[in-house]
Amino acid sequence: MSILLIEAFYGGSHKQLVDLLKEEMEECVLCALPAKKWPWKARTAAISFMQMVPHNANYRVLFASSVLNLAELVALRPDLGKLKKVLYFHENQLVYPVQKCQERDFQYGYNQILSWFMPKHKLAHLEKIIGVKRTGDAYQREGLPTQQQSGAPGSLTKTSSVRLEPGLCEGQPGLPATQPERPPSPLATPEASSKAGASERTNPCQEGDKQHLTFNPCNILSGADYQQRPLHVVWPHRWEHDKDPETFFKVLLQLKEKELPFHVSVLGESFSEIPDIFSEAKKALGSSVLHWGYLPSRDDYFRALCMADVVISTAKHEFFGVAMVEAVYCGCYPLCPKALVYPEIFPAEYLYSTPEQLFKRLQNFCKRPDIVRKHLYKGATAGFSWAALRGKFRALLAAEAREDLRQMGLSHKLAA
Repeated sequence: MSILLIEAFYGGSHKQLVDLLKEEMEECVLCALPAKKWPWKARTAAISFMQMVPHNANYRVLFASSVLNLAELVALRPDLGKLKKVLYFHENQLVYPVQKCQERDFQYGYNQILSWFMPKHKLAHLEKIIGVKRTGDAYQREGLPTQQQSGAPGSLTKTSSVRLEPGLCEGQPGLPATQPERPPSPLATPEASSKAGASERTNPCQEGDKQHLTFNPCNILSGADYQQRPLHVVWPHRWEHDKDPETFFKVLLQLKEKELPFHVSVLGESFSEIPDIFSEAKKALGSSVLHWGYLPSRDDYFRALCMADVVISTAKHEFFGVAMVEAVYCGCYPLCPKALVYPEIFPAEYLYSTPEQLFKRLQNFCKRPDIVRKHLYKGATAGFSWAALRGKFRALLAAEAREDLRQMGLSHKLAA
């Protein structure tokens, strides 16, 4: 048990990654908290893990996602301070889009700063961007009290069989079968923090009022030749504001107004707070909708991607974009913003700069769907597979740090 995997938000791409590492790496132990109440986890996970993680002299490497305030955990558990630490960033909370016109909750970004070593020139640039100033060993932002400072790709699509009970450190003898999640600090209530930051996340399979339908490709192909059926657009993203569903549906409704033929499948997880645009768009799109909602079965999800022609992203914040790469693997033609991480992954012909450009591309595809159905993707995707990345992860999680690995910038490239 030389590798300690810590995940404060055990769900979605967070779960996908640590499950894969647990399955593929020898001598791993995984400690995790349930994928709900994200703001509460970001504030208090370190105190929960302080109590959950058993003392073990065999730990050599600590791997955690940036939901955890790593600096706080090390302060609470000095025995973990000696380990080599790898911090995986699924997102950057300093620039994560806010949902409402309100002052950003600085605590989430501040946690990431505390957990992440930065060279002096990058630190100075960061201070300038986010509007903080340093006085000695303290940071101060206008209107906020001074706070003391304490002392880095892949579409990992391999299916994992690892299962972990919520709030449990797996692989440690003597632990109870379940470990209750402890909210140990009154710094913020879950309700208040969910309004100030990211929305509260819950397991969509447990929500009785949401539509989780089984996808049946026969409903698409019956009575229509493949080449003759309308263009099929898929949007396989979380139903949250940072994915900008408003822009996506605005473009589709423009196509609808022009009476252009198309079908749409809106996949991805929905959480406790669903943007109003989803119910409004479903009604307005009417018969153009082929599928609407979360697909619990991974096979059904990939089958749905295989039946689609075009996959679209309208995201405002993206470190990698697993869903887009998975859709390309399934044969979809990608259309992505010419921003964020996308230009690093997709060739220029798959990028658009404005919603108007996206509309024009889709308008042409609606008129000639055979264009995308005959198209062969021109980018390279093999490098994002687990087969290509396995060796890099093994080297990264080796007990001894190496300078060349520190320069690889894996934390930026690894998926979100």
